Amino acid sequence: MTNRLYYQNPHLHEFDSVVQEVLPPANGQSRPAVILRETAFYPTSGGQVYDTGWLTTDSRGKVRVAEVADTEDGRIVHYLEAPTNLVSGDPVRGKIDLERRRDHMQQHSGQHVLSAAFIEQYQIPTVSFHMGDDYCSIDLTTPSLTAEQIVGAERRANEIVFENRPVTIRFVSRAEAEKLGLRKLPPADRDELRLIEVADFDLSACGGTHVSATGQIGSILLRKTETVRQGMRVEFVCGGRAVRTTRRDFTALSESAKLFSTHLGDVPEQIRKTFDDAKLLRKQRDEALEELAGAIASAALNEQPEIHGRRIVVRVFDDRDVSFAKLFAQKVVRAGVPAIALAAGAMDPPGVVFAQSAGGTADMGALLKQALATVGGRGGGTRDFAQGGVPAGSDVPMLLRQAADTIAA
Repeated sequence: MTNRLYYQNPHLHEFDSVVQEVLPPANGQSRPAVILRETAFYPTSGGQVYDTGWLTTDSRGKVRVAEVADTEDGRIVHYLEAPTNLVSGDPVRGKIDLERRRDHMQQHSGQHVLSAAFIEQYQIPTVSFHMGDDYCSIDLTTPSLTAEQIVGAERRANEIVFENRPVTIRFVSRAEAEKLGLRKLPPADRDELRLIEVADFDLSACGGTHVSATGQIGSILLRKTETVRQGMRVEFVCGGRAVRTTRRDFTALSESAKLFSTHLGDVPEQIRKTFDDAKLLRKQRDEALEELAGAIASAALNEQPEIHGRRIVVRVFDDRDVSFAKLFAQKVVRAGVPAIALAAGAMDPPGVVFAQSAGGTADMGALLKQALATVGGRGGGTRDFAQGGVPAGSDVPMLLRQAADTIAA
């Protein structure tokens, strides 16, 4: 079992140890790994991700630790970025990526404070915690969260941060822990529990790395909320991440304000106005296209003589897509006279539409499949309406003329 130095001193980022075992690459991986007698590297567990850093020896050089994992037998595996010439018994000096460790301490400690704030303010417990590269999240056992609850929990959590309350570590027996009123008691699989206490605010069992005072968290910023199977998920960032996220958001908002020639606070209203204007323009465009399709359909019907009691209208729109061809075909067959429309939109991707007036004797679905088979196209439909796509470069006018000839025969 590896001696976990971070249990007692989460701020330790350099340490001396001895290689106990070198593990060859396994399960198709190219990375070797080592087991150390003791380590300050934190392995992925409890929602917190692993540390990275370096191992150095006087005689064998320096190798990067790319990932750290916990095994069922209590050993910690340090996966190395490159092949190594380390051997069992080598003395090594470990150095943890301090910036990454500090970030993890801020996020994990911030989670404890935030979860306690939701309990204190709204009696909403946390059931799980996840730490990602860009953001963290907690899942809460509640069917919904109001904007007031989000703001209230964030405000209370930051009050605890600004008060710079001490964060301490202690080890107790499970029997003792059961009497202390922990926010969440872990499963009964350990006789001794490591407790993290935020003075007069939160007491939790946890094996992660934490700050020594809440002021080191910096700040806690709540972000997105969404419904998940367990209840509600709240995304948040703390400390340096909160600063970087706020800077990124401010930059994006400032650029948006510049584009709209307005103040930052007026950007949402400008966006709403732009959406409303775009919606109106789309409506006007759709109405204009419908009028255009109707006018073209009316003119085409007037120009087309009757054949066997119906009019067959064939039209290829070189500068329109298949949606306009569909609109045109619908106008033709709903004009009040028996008609068949064979239309195509040539703009990428090209497509064809076959339609007939209700009660027509032809089968548009069968006709379309027959026509598309000649060019390798795909499509289908009903007796009165069918639509399909044709490969680029196909002779669409010829395809429609052949279909018209089939109907007229």
